[in-house]
Amino acid sequence: MSTPGSKPLWSPSSDRITQANITRFAEFARAYGFAGSDGSDPVADQAALYAWSIEKRPEFWDALSRFTQVAMRHAIGRRVLVDGDRMPGAKWFPGSTLNFAENLLRREDDATAMVFCNERGDRRELSWHELRVEVARVAAGLRAEGVVAGDRVAGFLPNLPEAVVAMLATTSIGAIWSSCSPDFGLQGVLDRFGQIEPKVLFAADGYFYAGKQIDSLAAMAGILEKLPSVRRVVVVPYVSEWPAVERMRAGVAFHAFGEADATLSFPQLPFDHPLFIMYSSGTTGVPKCIVHGAGGTLLQHQKEHVLHTDLKPADRLFYFTTCGWMMWNWLVSALATGASIVLYEGSPFLPNERVLWEMAERERITVFGTSPKYLAALEKSGLQPREHFDLRSLRTVLSTGSPLAPEGFEFVYRAIKGDVQLSSIAGGTDIISCFVLGNPALPVYRGEIQCRGLGMKVEIFDEDGRPVVGEHGELVCTAAFPSMPLGFWKDANGSRYRAAYFERYPDIWCHGDYAELTPRGGMIIYGRSDAVLNPGGVRIGTAEIYRQVEKLDEVLESMAVGQDWDNDVRIVLFVRLRPGVALTEELKKKIRTTIRENTTPRHVPAKIVAIGDIPRTISGKIVELAVRNVIHGKPVKNTDALANPQALELYRDLPELKT
Repeated sequence: MSTPGSKPLWSPSSDRITQANITRFAEFARAYGFAGSDGSDPVADQAALYAWSIEKRPEFWDALSRFTQVAMRHAIGRRVLVDGDRMPGAKWFPGSTLNFAENLLRREDDATAMVFCNERGDRRELSWHELRVEVARVAAGLRAEGVVAGDRVAGFLPNLPEAVVAMLATTSIGAIWSSCSPDFGLQGVLDRFGQIEPKVLFAADGYFYAGKQIDSLAAMAGILEKLPSVRRVVVVPYVSEWPAVERMRAGVAFHAFGEADATLSFPQLPFDHPLFIMYSSGTTGVPKCIVHGAGGTLLQHQKEHVLHTDLKPADRLFYFTTCGWMMWNWLVSALATGASIVLYEGSPFLPNERVLWEMAERERITVFGTSPKYLAALEKSGLQPREHFDLRSLRTVLSTGSPLAPEGFEFVYRAIKGDVQLSSIAGGTDIISCFVLGNPALPVYRGEIQCRGLGMKVEIFDEDGRPVVGEHGELVCTAAFPSMPLGFWKDANGSRYRAAYFERYPDIWCHGDYAELTPRGGMIIYGRSDAVLNPGGVRIGTAEIYRQVEKLDEVLESMAVGQDWDNDVRIVLFVRLRPGVALTEELKKKIRTTIRENTTPRHVPAKIVAIGDIPRTISGKIVELAVRNVIHGKPVKNTDALANPQALELYRDLPELKT
């Protein structure tokens, strides 16, 4: 059981609560039957709003669509939910139609829609008008190539404005967009795009990272040899002004693609028309191709952006991401709020650790999105942004990708800004959104995600499948929600889809997170369920160990896995140390003492091993299962899903694990 802090690290002012979108929505929802309090107790009112949103799901999602003014056409006898008790199988807004791109391109003025910055100091800006012109041009090019609704268009791209343009052009037609970042290996790309058979492929000529220039055209040539479905390759000039387009089969330069004077059109498509294909991590086999629908994605993101993140048209949202992570899709869909988005491409520590905060100051970023890994590295660097930068515009810090340790919460308030809403958020590629996230009208407590998402009936189940509060267990969702996947690509009977999420608890979504619902309605994530340690039959989340180890100055990062040993499981802790630091017996004792004093004796590792690198997925998540396979002599099926697959070799045949 957790021991969360009794005093909040931050509480919203009365003005902030009054002006929050979620407060205005609560008033709007009264017409739909929401009976909140008189507003004198904002916390109680938020609890009542959440309860109403899951008890009256059709009313909630209908109210949300109207409050956010989603452009959607409805059949006579407008319906919101049919077969709502089925999971999967519920149908949202049957008979209604919309166009995803139309909803993201509502503005047509000369205000800033998008800013692009990179590690080299380059900067570009597009207005709403310029963005619409570019989308119209590229959409015309796609139509000329025979792309129609339901076709797939893929992006093998850095986080460039052209990626946003290509996605919007694709979805404006009703085609399906899918993307990978260019640091994916050849096999990793083929494992993904080879399954979905795109008709058009967008690619850059290269990219920059950590001061290096990397060519992408050579990789593209290898990819095209095995993707016969591709009719046209559209090459974005990024590392050179005139890339060698002729090196590509059916290649054309991005600026020469399409019609300059084309007009935008937005055909209306069913609410559940396919929009994106996302991919599972693929570390245990060929990635699953997860198909997401346009209406469910749009509504869910509108809820998260407008209500939970409190985005308004004057805001500037930044998230550090690549095109291979769902947070890119989440970032870009914020255009539907009328806010500006900020893209960054390259290393967040080049030329130094100041680069993102110089950008935050210069671009007047109001919402800054990052990861626990970045925050931990920033803390180790010694930089305290609040002392060096004008962050008056900054209102919210978002963190996702892994659980944010309590010490990470403290660092944000100590070193970045004291008056900021820190929203640790958690969900996944599987739902292209969040189960738990922030709320601008609620306080922030140390180590605790603020709340469950409105309309998401999230619970924690114990080992007997009973809902519990204040105890560790499985994070589940017990009622259907709009952003559930439409299914998996080429999974005609839905068997793979059901096996992935509904096998453990029939008709209930089991997400695979090990977590705890606190008595005040917050959430603590302890790690992935499949990585949970089980020494002596006691389940331990890996994040509980990482929180303690990584606050030590000597340790840069860590990874814990369970090793089968003597008819039981023992915990092995791998630590990557600061340069010049040795893993002495004294340091091992310090690590064990820190873990024991702040958790339980069960958490203390049997073995501590210094390691040179820790393997991660392209999106930055550590892969405990892959390491566990290596130390047990089992194969890792798909190393192309890793950003640094060579790191796995460091774990093979370690003498420390033989005794």
